Amino acid sequence: MRPHFRFEDLEIWQLARDLAIKFHRLAAKLEAKRLYRYAEQLRAAGLSLSNNIAEGSGSIHNREFGQFLNIARRSIFEDASMLLVFEKLGQLDPTEVDELLMDCDVLSRKITNFSRKLLSQLFALSP
Repeated sequence: MRPHFRFEDLEIWQLARDLAIKFHRLAAKLEAKRLYRYAEQLRAAGLSLSNNIAEGSGSIHNREFGQFLNIARRSIFEDASMLLVFEKLGQLDPTEVDELLMDCDVLSRKITNFSRKLLSQLFALSP
């Protein structure tokens, strides 16, 4: 039986994983246009989302976990920026970009809310 990691149960990790898969598929379309550097950058930033959430979930302290969530959230903005630039260059379909930007926005908001919950638990435990 394979191990189960606590991050697998987090909705934000699941959404980040799904978004990373969408970015990976989009990167394949960019590679088909021979835009290899764009594709690699998009893949890396997409994976950064789920990886930082997973890595942070292994923290012993909520404050440290929150730092990783902040990095993941900032990666969303990097992804959104790339989508907008690639769209402006005519390399991506505007409808597809709109859908991905909505996914980015939802995930960003959920990470923010989850971070606030962690922070409130931290202060609730403080004397």
